[in-house]
Amino acid sequence: MTRVTAPLRIGPYAVERLLGVGSFAMVWLGYDRALDAHVAIKVLAENWSHDLRVRERFLDEARLLRRLEHERLIRVHAVGELPDGRPYAVLAWADGGSLRDRLAAGEIPAPTALRLLGEVCAGVAVLHRHGVVHRDLTPGNILFRSAGSGGGEQVLIADLGLAKALAAASGLTARAGTPGYMAPEQDDPGAVVDTRADVYGLGRLGIRLLAADPSSANPTRPDPPRHSPEIRLRNDVPPAVAAVLARATAHRPAERYPDAATLHAALIRASGPSGRPAAAAGPVRRQPSPRAGARRPYRLRRAGAAVVALAAVGVVGAEPGGAGSARPVGGTYTTGSLTVTLPPGWSATGATWAGQYGADGEPEPALVMSPQPRRWAADPRLPGAFVGLSASTAARATPAGFLAERTHGDCTPAPARVTRQAGVEWTVVAYRCEQGRPQIIESAALHPGRPALVYVQIAPPADAGPDFLDTLLAGVHLR
Repeated sequence: MTRVTAPLRIGPYAVERLLGVGSFAMVWLGYDRALDAHVAIKVLAENWSHDLRVRERFLDEARLLRRLEHERLIRVHAVGELPDGRPYAVLAWADGGSLRDRLAAGEIPAPTALRLLGEVCAGVAVLHRHGVVHRDLTPGNILFRSAGSGGGEQVLIADLGLAKALAAASGLTARAGTPGYMAPEQDDPGAVVDTRADVYGLGRLGIRLLAADPSSANPTRPDPPRHSPEIRLRNDVPPAVAAVLARATAHRPAERYPDAATLHAALIRASGPSGRPAAAAGPVRRQPSPRAGARRPYRLRRAGAAVVALAAVGVVGAEPGGAGSARPVGGTYTTGSLTVTLPPGWSATGATWAGQYGADGEPEPALVMSPQPRRWAADPRLPGAFVGLSASTAARATPAGFLAERTHGDCTPAPARVTRQAGVEWTVVAYRCEQGRPQIIESAALHPGRPALVYVQIAPPADAGPDFLDTLLAGVHLR
């Protein structure tokens, strides 16, 4: 296991310890001396720093939380950039940990679990009122923060890294989410993803909280069955709640509740005449651990306090330069089965395609090329390109379908076109952007000799002619 060395400071904040590591980011506990307060500092992972779309999503999350600014959502204090160009966001520290931590400690009493589910529904309803779909509602993204001196807690919705405005969440929708909590339509790149996808995730959370057998309710299957098995809840849960959760997790979106507020109202009605188990708002009183006297390691108790999708933790790809051993020779660069012809003045560095894994479980090959390949993703003035090859992606998506997952929300796309270069047929979508790089080009093709997809993301030079793209794609050679 790679040892992570803690920085002494991030911006003006002293760093105390690591809170959590996910596929997209790591989160540190920081101390703001001026305000005498702790903060959570979320930093984009090094292995994703080359991916412009991930950087956009990272910053969009901070901007979205700042714009919404609600007591049921994790708060953003500031954003900044490390010396190496990676962005970071300074967030309120959820000192009570995550729902995942508490479920790992033991069963939550049914009345408390019902009330907690109602609080989560109320938080997601805030997003829905503002036209936002979260799309990744899991126990790791439900956090707790101390509220007052009486032992109360505030339930917070966190990690909006997969959220999108509803206006951008139809047609070309990114495939994203956590298996088991992810609605079936999120696995279809062409499907419309709206508030009903979050209703599905809330229903799965409810089943996990209230199931008679928690181990069987812990979802691991990526594809939910079309006909869900009977929902068996604990004896002290009102029987009508099972019917509510069954409707919330219906396979077809049209059969679910339309949004979180409607689901919340249905839970209140199903919980009994008073509606108090699921309806009460405000801080939730801290519950003692069901394992009285048991002391879990501090790292486990606090790991979920970070605002990061730890459910997505897996093998993290190497940072650029970690996997490629070849060197540019005569204007070309080779890593694995990829060889590229370098534009004049460009160099390259090998990498692994973070988040993409082959049948052997190893990250799939990639490279970054630019006049300064280690800086191009962080510096919008630099042109460059990322090239990756993936057999696992080819097994689930066509080139056009894959590009449909990789939209740029703040940019305007041109119609997709097809170009044939060096015997390879490429699908290309070019984006014009108002901020950052003026142009980003997404392109993908199938390997002509074996089942694999090759992906090229390009930020062309400002003075590039119309033939720059085709020349660059013609220089991508596959073995």
